[in-house]
Amino acid sequence: RTMGAYLYLQELWRKKQSDVMRFLLRVRCWEFRQLPVICRIAHPTRPDKARRLGYKAKEGVVLYRVRVRRGGRRRLAHLVCRKPKNQYLVGIKYARSLRAVAEERAGRRLGSLRVLNSYWVGQDSTFKFYEVILVDPNHPAIRNDARMNWICKPVHTHRELRGLTSAGRSSRGLMVKGHGAHKLRPSRRANWKRRNQVSFPRYR
Repeated sequence: RTMGAYLYLQELWRKKQSDVMRFLLRVRCWEFRQLPVICRIAHPTRPDKARRLGYKAKEGVVLYRVRVRRGGRRRLAHLVCRKPKNQYLVGIKYARSLRAVAEERAGRRLGSLRVLNSYWVGQDSTFKFYEVILVDPNHPAIRNDARMNWICKPVHTHRELRGLTSAGRSSRGLMVKGHGAHKLRPSRRANWKRRNQVSFPRYR
């Protein structure tokens, strides 16, 4: 099988613990830390991954890199005894992934754009870095593209906030199909409501 440039890139990114990738990721993380939390970039760090997720190097498609702080969440305790360390409940996990959080922050900052997808580009002890692909639904190059103009419909406004992107669907459990996924569709709540709602036929 002949390998093109993108296949070579894919193989490189699969071996993240090789000397080359460890050095590259370490240097890149240092660079990413110096930049703003949400910053626009001219080219994808992973062109092969970006293209697999729908990126095209054309007008109307932009890339933003987002920095997200790692770790779980904490909640204020009802009863605090003496020390400040006791004022929080720790070990609370957010239901959505950090990738979904990155998409959400990019979507909020750039309200006129639509979030298409995102991918991981690096992490260190404190942060994770993701690149988010966004599309301008009002650009003629997007509206006239038959493969891309589905995202211009009003129903896709802020799709990242409603769990419709790949990361959002994953946290909703919708990546699971068949056996074991009977109670997940159309959503957990809707499924529960259908099974627990008693409806009586109206007497006429």
